[in-house]
Amino acid sequence: MPGEHAEFDGLSARGVAEIRHDAAALDEPGVWVVVITFEGQLTAVRMQHVDRVARPAVRETRSTPAADNGEHSWRSSLSHAQYEAAVEQVRRRVALGEVYQANICRVLSRDVPATFDLRRLADVLLAGNPAPYAALIDLPTAGLEIVCASPELYLERDGDRLASAPIKGTAPTEQELLPKDFTENVMITDLVRNDLAPVSVPGTVEVDGLCAVEQHPGLVHLVSTVRSLLRPGVGWPDILGASFPPGSVSGAPKITALHAIRDLERVSRGPYCGAIGYVDNETATARLAVGIRTFWMQSLPGRRVLKFGTGAGITWGSDPEAEWCETLLKARRLIGLAEVALEERTS
Repeated sequence: MPGEHAEFDGLSARGVAEIRHDAAALDEPGVWVVVITFEGQLTAVRMQHVDRVARPAVRETRSTPAADNGEHSWRSSLSHAQYEAAVEQVRRRVALGEVYQANICRVLSRDVPATFDLRRLADVLLAGNPAPYAALIDLPTAGLEIVCASPELYLERDGDRLASAPIKGTAPTEQELLPKDFTENVMITDLVRNDLAPVSVPGTVEVDGLCAVEQHPGLVHLVSTVRSLLRPGVGWPDILGASFPPGSVSGAPKITALHAIRDLERVSRGPYCGAIGYVDNETATARLAVGIRTFWMQSLPGRRVLKFGTGAGITWGSDPEAEWCETLLKARRLIGLAEVALEERTS
């Protein structure tokens, strides 16, 4: 459909040419908008028209969230008590040697008017919470209505060069980062190294900066960058098969962490914690973000529901109340900005 569009930093595309659900599509010619749910459902949309330009200017908007961020208007898939119980369950699994770390998330949702505009939400987020991997994907014929403000790189490809930059460790300020945050980051960085190794030239997987502190609106993150050279003949099915879902939002070891997630979370994550971005085979480049700080729309009979996910990495050293507060910290600013967008649309 020509009116449908997607926008990323440096790339804008419109018009749906083809919709596919297999990773092999990503090795075929064209520019593909890509969304992979955390559960592994891939949607690839080949776009008809592509412009490689700077992101359009943000419309003027009141972009500061109110002190009351409106979270009372959102339903949570896990209550405070349920989330803390899940943290304790992960700690028990760590004590039994089943897992070292597991990321436990909850999904927030609220009904929105039928006229709610993703463009307005994207503009408000760009003004109030700029993010390196921000995206607007408005492709309803493909089932994709997403506004992303992700700070985290899942995969970046430039020819045969591959990079991933996992985030682990979050606090309001650098001084409030804990030893647990650094330990967790190193653990997940090692997992990402192991994920990339099977598709990389031996000896080329390296860590380019470990536990770097990055400033983002309202909080700081610890970020490490892993780089490698792809083996000849490696395609997207191989790359995704080796590395998905992202280690930073699953855990270590990944298989047992995913078991814990399935046992303890009450709803599917959808695009949250999956992959969101594009593969541009015209320039042999790609950029896929980890789908955090992400809103997505679900259409139900007579209702439109806006969703948002938030979570935290749980280790033996986790305090249940502190982990709950981390989910609040990660959600607070974004939920407040979504309420600003709703107020502007309905006022």
